[in-house]
Amino acid sequence: MRDGSKTKELIARTALLLFVEKGITETTIRDIAGAAGIAEGTLYRHYESKDQLAWELFSTNYLAFARELDRLQEEYDTLKDKLAAMIRQFCTFFDRDPVLFSYLLLAQHAQLKKVTPEMQTAVTVLQKVIAGGMARREVPETEVELAAAMVLGVVLEVAIFKAYNRITQDLSQLSETLLAACWRVLTGGGTP
Repeated sequence: MRDGSKTKELIARTALLLFVEKGITETTIRDIAGAAGIAEGTLYRHYESKDQLAWELFSTNYLAFARELDRLQEEYDTLKDKLAAMIRQFCTFFDRDPVLFSYLLLAQHAQLKKVTPEMQTAVTVLQKVIAGGMARREVPETEVELAAAMVLGVVLEVAIFKAYNRITQDLSQLSETLLAACWRVLTGGGTP
């Protein structure tokens, strides 16, 4: 009996590249199969549809990233330290796999609409961390959702610039700069 895990991985990676490059809607099963060098029927042995493939790629990786962020932030006591660990993880993730990062966090597609409120995401982890910092009076109280959106905006906009080669450094080299900017957002202008 043959192990299909390598073929499934090839399909997933090929689809991921095409989804980021062309978009999910514009990518066809034929495109994926052709780029992977397999028959369309082979793809259907592993995934029932392009939508199921897109969702599996998104949900599996998106929720795993959230779990990793939550695990990391639990290792620290202060908001600043938790935020630093999370920003470093965002940067390391981008540097390690910019295509997957782009698919999960930069590409605008319908997969995010399928995320249910009970699912832990990077956003909900960040909101929890910020809310905890506000409760401990480490930063001024404000709307948690807005504060999280602004912090993510700082990190993700820099990632977009990196994705378009407008920034040449690895994001990991910029994590302290991003932390300082995010800290100013949360404190109203204070320095870390």
